[in-house]
Amino acid sequence: MEKLFIHATNVHRGGGRSLLEALLRGLPETTQVVLSVDSRMPLPETLSRNIVVQRVPPTVIQRLNAERKLAESVATGDVALCFGNLPPLFKLRGRTIVFMQNRYLIEDVSLSEFPFPLRLRLTMERLWLSLKMKHADEFVVQTPTMKRWMEMKTRARIPVRVLPFLAEDSGFSRKGSQPVLPKKKDLDFVYVASGEPYKNHRMLIEAWCLLAQGGIFPSLKLTVDRGHFGELCSWMEEKVAQYRLKVENSGNLPLKQMKRLYAQAGALIYPSTFESFGLPLIEARQAGLVVLASELDYVRDVLDPDETFDPGSAVSIARAVKRFLGIEEPSLPLQSATGFWKQLLEKAA
Repeated sequence: MEKLFIHATNVHRGGGRSLLEALLRGLPETTQVVLSVDSRMPLPETLSRNIVVQRVPPTVIQRLNAERKLAESVATGDVALCFGNLPPLFKLRGRTIVFMQNRYLIEDVSLSEFPFPLRLRLTMERLWLSLKMKHADEFVVQTPTMKRWMEMKTRARIPVRVLPFLAEDSGFSRKGSQPVLPKKKDLDFVYVASGEPYKNHRMLIEAWCLLAQGGIFPSLKLTVDRGHFGELCSWMEEKVAQYRLKVENSGNLPLKQMKRLYAQAGALIYPSTFESFGLPLIEARQAGLVVLASELDYVRDVLDPDETFDPGSAVSIARAVKRFLGIEEPSLPLQSATGFWKQLLEKAA
């Protein structure tokens, strides 16, 4: 390899930001790198001197210019890692690898729940991927489920590799090593997630309302950015006030504060309905937390949760929380047919 090009012009927050930061810290020092990155993306202070950084403002014109410059710069023998779900707009002379982490681009699911600007962007990116996927020599994903979907999308014409990674891979195991009832922490639950609809915050809060109606008030901390998800935050605040929930939103936190948050909590609750990786699941397991999560393929790709639930049911989520807290669900009051008639007719008399 002569030179490595990392093309990440649409990554600046969330899981993509965390993974890109990890990649940049893990680069071999001898590798000559050209990094094209969103101008809003903060870079590590200890960035290697072998990295030439090209910041790209988040406008359509500037990103199209970045695509043109990429095509002009990549030579035979170079490697280009497109770290942002999309293949290059123009065919490159070097080897082209696309890192895919957005399931909305490869699965035919409805976008109706998203606001119009985001729905428009995802629609355009779906079209881009479909028309330009032939420009990729290889796709890289992080889970077997993503590999299956990507192979269906490409009709198995382009190789797809599963290469999961983290900034640090120590301290992770598929199964939890502690009992479901850990020692008391400052915080019962944490949910580390942004506020997109598939993160399922509304169903989670509805579950907390059901618990409150039963006299159960577990503490929960969220990490939703009010600047990007103001409507969701206002709705959650109304529910917190109405039901006197012990729910607090810390907003988007840097990595160091996130680690402190994990240390304060007894468990991670993860009701997301749709993930390509689910990075907080791994981070929580590394921090020694119990994990309560959706019974979905993306979760089982990564770990075996301590409790599971149906993410489409507030009742199911609430029941999983009660199991974790050691609160028994009352038994169904079954009786004989004779008892049924007795009670029925007594009410009718």
